Amino acid sequence: MKEVGVMIETRVFIHKDNSMNKIISTKKYLIGAVVLPGLLSAGAVMADMHGLDGISARQGFSVAEKTEAYSVDDRGVVVRNSTGLCWRTGYWTPAMAIYECDPDLVKQPEQVVEAPPPPPAPAPLPEPEKVSFSADALFDFDKAALKPDGKQALEDFVGKLENVNYDLIIAVGYTDRIGSDEYNKKLSVRRAEAVKSYLVSLGVSPDRVFTDGKGKANPVTGDSCKGVRATRDLIACLAPDRRVEIEVAGTREAH
Repeated sequence: MKEVGVMIETRVFIHKDNSMNKIISTKKYLIGAVVLPGLLSAGAVMADMHGLDGISARQGFSVAEKTEAYSVDDRGVVVRNSTGLCWRTGYWTPAMAIYECDPDLVKQPEQVVEAPPPPPAPAPLPEPEKVSFSADALFDFDKAALKPDGKQALEDFVGKLENVNYDLIIAVGYTDRIGSDEYNKKLSVRRAEAVKSYLVSLGVSPDRVFTDGKGKANPVTGDSCKGVRATRDLIACLAPDRRVEIEVAGTREAH
């Protein structure tokens, strides 16, 4: 057994309409107590001492903010009386009120609402689809009139546009390096215009077809035909440069 000294603080309250209004006086008594080790805790002794003043006190709930405005036990828990009211100290003022004890005097804390997640990023736009037609398949050499095989190739191309939402079709004509720059420029433009005319005849809006001719620019053969001198052999070697490139900018519909 162990003898300890316990300080008991007795408060006298004036009750009005079953609510505590003011602490009138405070008296403290030091009494002796005999404690059996391991049986009674300091908190239990304090609870027994509160019963001496005729008021049955019970524990309240923990508050985040420590304050001198309310009586708390050794665990930091606000002490309440038998009617559920928090014990106020003599330092209490309305400005020191906490929501858990005096909700009418304190604005209710606002709940933090998490912001909704951002919407997913839009899918990237597909790359423009480019189709290259051999000019030799579309036209006779040094000509700008479409051959039957060339018309069939363009008809197949338009058939593939049925499931495509396109904004623009770009037809660009090219020639090989044989001949003057001026002549090749005009020939490439005529070939691009011939392609446009046939596309329009197949139902493509003329406002959606843009044409251009770049002559001998941007050869796809590179240096592979260097050293070829015979005209017929050179014409055959440079065939890939004689072309019409058709580019479609749009999106393909899902089935």
